[in-house]
Amino acid sequence: MADKKHKVLVVDDEPDILEFIRYNLERDGFDVTLSSNGREAIEQARIVKPDLILLDVMMPEMDGVETCVELREIDELKNTYIAFLTARSEDYSQIAGFDAGADDYITKPIKPRVLVSRIKAILRRNQSIAEKPASSEVKGLKIDRERYLVVKEDRELSLPKKEFELLALLISSPGKVFTRDVILSSVWGEDVVVGDRTIDVHIRKLREKIGSQYIRTVKGVGYKFES
Repeated sequence: MADKKHKVLVVDDEPDILEFIRYNLERDGFDVTLSSNGREAIEQARIVKPDLILLDVMMPEMDGVETCVELREIDELKNTYIAFLTARSEDYSQIAGFDAGADDYITKPIKPRVLVSRIKAILRRNQSIAEKPASSEVKGLKIDRERYLVVKEDRELSLPKKEFELLALLISSPGKVFTRDVILSSVWGEDVVVGDRTIDVHIRKLREKIGSQYIRTVKGVGYKFES
């Protein structure tokens, strides 16, 4: 059983998949809401305020990437995890999803117990972030973990969860080189398969938002926050 009644919104245009996921998540103690399209999902998310949204990519009218972009613009959903659940496994599709603000990427088909395990792992990572000090400041950048905000020169920068977690990891030990394996394990989890390009995309987007002077590439190894 889940440790608490976590709320999950599942969005997919295939009724059989919705019911399959609902059955397995509810059996494990989750509070599940279903939606068959992106526009409906946005309205339901505003009402339910789920801990996690499982979002199919390929949907008619409004696809998952477009839906994710709109969800990320809703302030009250800043702390909601978004994981794409899709049969598409091409690298470009993952990059598009992470660019849109997704936190994770789960490929169908997936066994029920594996799906539940992945969801629990995502929520545990979210809890571990929340248990860290509420804020810290390094080199003029203030990290506000409660609001997932970065403050630079009195200007608030709102970051998607994975960008925020990546920056929080690097800034936790200025000058330390974090290898790609450590970054993947710490930010995405050991049971999530993502490519090196995913890290590069997130680093690029962070540099665009906070400035290129903070994060240094250590060729062939990883990245570090300049001390």
